[in-house]
Amino acid sequence: MQIHTTIESLREARRAAGRVAFVPTMGNLHEGHITLMRQAGERADAVIASIFVNRLQFGPSEDFDKYPRTLQADCEKLEAAGVQHLFAPDETVMYPKRQNYHVEPDGAQVTVLEGAFRPGHFRGVATVVLKLLNIVQPDVALFGKKDYQQLMVLRNMVEQLALPVEVLPGETVRAEDGLALSSRNRYLSATERAEAVRLVRCLRRIREAVHAGDHDYEKLERAAMTELATHNWQPDYVAVRRRADLQEPGGPEEALVVLGAARLGTTRLIDNLEI
Repeated sequence: MQIHTTIESLREARRAAGRVAFVPTMGNLHEGHITLMRQAGERADAVIASIFVNRLQFGPSEDFDKYPRTLQADCEKLEAAGVQHLFAPDETVMYPKRQNYHVEPDGAQVTVLEGAFRPGHFRGVATVVLKLLNIVQPDVALFGKKDYQQLMVLRNMVEQLALPVEVLPGETVRAEDGLALSSRNRYLSATERAEAVRLVRCLRRIREAVHAGDHDYEKLERAAMTELATHNWQPDYVAVRRRADLQEPGGPEEALVVLGAARLGTTRLIDNLEI
């Protein structure tokens, strides 16, 4: 695997790479990332991954400085997964001067859920992903469904800006007990890790209830929020939404997703299940 720290080096390699699949990450890789890398390898002649902890998407009270950086271990995992090229720039490469141009997602889709609790987050995500797509110029880009709203925002950005790249979703990869794999799981203490599975269990109960014909979504959401709070979580939201635009459901025939975000100790976890 070749490691590129400059845009020029990466672009030179890309010109000789044929059909390219791209997987952007912030590093501290787990099996969810590696699954995306393997799926990418099935779609292209070469896989390019990136590792860049993007300051623009972190809020002032979030964990940018302590976000785990594990480049050597990440490189070993990527090489084992068959990734041909890694783009690992530092901030002076990605932002050589103050970033004055940004992608500003607009509309109801980005003011709810994560957008409501992390103002400016999707602005930072969309800006860095557009920049990475312009640098790499892939044919295909893969993003995980665990960040469900992020996937929607990026898919819409690619469509509305007419970028010549196909966006493909990757299913959420879970531990044996059901916890969605996340780089932030390593912040959990042993006691918190055992408790963390409660979030997906709440989402599963809602999914089962909806499948059984219960369409009182507000009641289901309140019950899940209450259960989380009773067990020392600080829930931000548990919400049943339309998959198409993450707005409140308008009828029982719509394709739905249930999403949740809550803080356990100092760690904020998110998850979702399609219904």
